[in-house]
Amino acid sequence: MAIPQVEPHRGRARPATTRPAVRGTVRARVPLRRLLRVASIACGIQFGWALQLSLLTPYVQELGIPHAWASVIWLCGPLSGLLVQPFVGHMSDRCTSHFGRRRPFILAGAVSIAVSVLIIGHSADIGWMLGDNVDHRPGAIAAFVLGFWILDVANNMTQGPCRALLADLTEKDHRRTRVANAYFSLFMAVGNILGFATGAYSGWFKIFPWTITHACDVDCANLKSAFYLDVACIAITAYLSISAAQESPLNLRDSSAPSVEGHGPSSHAQEAFLWELFGAFRYFSSSILVILLVTALNWTGWFPFLLFDTDWMGREIYGGKPNEGENYNSGVRMGALGLMLNSLVLGITSVFMERLCRKWGAGFIWGLSNLLMTVCFVAILILSYVVSRLGYVGHSLPPHGVVIAALIIFAILGFPLAITYSVPFALISSRIEPLGVGQGLSMGVLNLAITIPQMVVSLGSGPWDQLFGGGNSPALAVGACSSFVAGVLAILAIPRSSPVKPTSLT
Repeated sequence: MAIPQVEPHRGRARPATTRPAVRGTVRARVPLRRLLRVASIACGIQFGWALQLSLLTPYVQELGIPHAWASVIWLCGPLSGLLVQPFVGHMSDRCTSHFGRRRPFILAGAVSIAVSVLIIGHSADIGWMLGDNVDHRPGAIAAFVLGFWILDVANNMTQGPCRALLADLTEKDHRRTRVANAYFSLFMAVGNILGFATGAYSGWFKIFPWTITHACDVDCANLKSAFYLDVACIAITAYLSISAAQESPLNLRDSSAPSVEGHGPSSHAQEAFLWELFGAFRYFSSSILVILLVTALNWTGWFPFLLFDTDWMGREIYGGKPNEGENYNSGVRMGALGLMLNSLVLGITSVFMERLCRKWGAGFIWGLSNLLMTVCFVAILILSYVVSRLGYVGHSLPPHGVVIAALIIFAILGFPLAITYSVPFALISSRIEPLGVGQGLSMGVLNLAITIPQMVVSLGSGPWDQLFGGGNSPALAVGACSSFVAGVLAILAIPRSSPVKPTSLT
């Protein structure tokens, strides 16, 4: 699909079509079933993310990296998101490949994801080949970090163009944009369910017995096997998404790059990318800036939980430590089960997302979800305090009531997570479109509001936790405060959307 063109005699943007413009014709809307297929790649992306979120923080500690430094490993995610996703979005806005604008980047990202997870899964074996032993694993750590960084770059390379592609296909129909983003959120939920269920199962080494080696024990073999399944999932969903998009090549000679009455971000492809990205902020309305601020506060709340959820379950609920007995691994698997329940709620919420936003307004729903996050994070802190007073830690497994309470908290958090995965993208897409900024670049701008808080959390959460005696509670307390401010700001500062008449979704 071509980027918006400008009519010089009127000075305002009009959408271009994927085919040469013909006077008197109206472009048919893309069927929702095709939007569904395009969004399906979110399942493959999120399958890997789920494994990453549930298993890799514990695994990196098992390789020998201290808990205080585990969050620094995750710094590559926001760093790559800060640079890679806006850059890829910018390039995809101007890509003239015969394969389309977005699809080349989606394909390259999917291949990179497959390569990266294979490196991560075999990091212990690679380290062994480089001379590691059981007590000293610098080679495995190096291979793990390399694969981890490639994985985050690949995720950002894939996800941004896919979001932009959905915005391309729905054009100015804001309701269908919300529906498309709800589909994307739904498939993220499906990917989460599959990924977290895979991480919760401890018997993959029996199905893939060759994964156990001298360097790779049972827990490592389960991780390696899970990533084999991830490769299969990303291959299937990438094929479904790419084959459904049916993009037409962009011809820059026949369509100018987006601008705002000649005064917005430069329309020339050779313009410096970073100048265009950061220069775009000068033309944003106050409502767009509020969305970006709420997004930043929202992710400052989410990232501590996403970093340490299964580690919290293993350490503070089950009372274990990495490489010391089975309690920690049992807690990690139980945390993965909790995240699977979280994803079930996320998926159910995604089905009703568009209806909720129509009835109550996207800003109000987003604010309410942030306040619910605050309640859940406070409940986690209270549960941690109660556990510290029960006296079972170090002696036995946690009582069933404590485990059930933790699982309920994880499940409830699926509602605000579904909102986070959908509403901000739909809001920014609908409000930034009149400026004539390409959808790829607009997704990159929103990504800045996600990645910068993640960088702050990655650098600060480990030392912050150590300052208060270790554990994960201090970082979660910061998350609770941040989500509370985000919730109040979203409710008060984002106007309720105008009602939209129901239309057929088939």
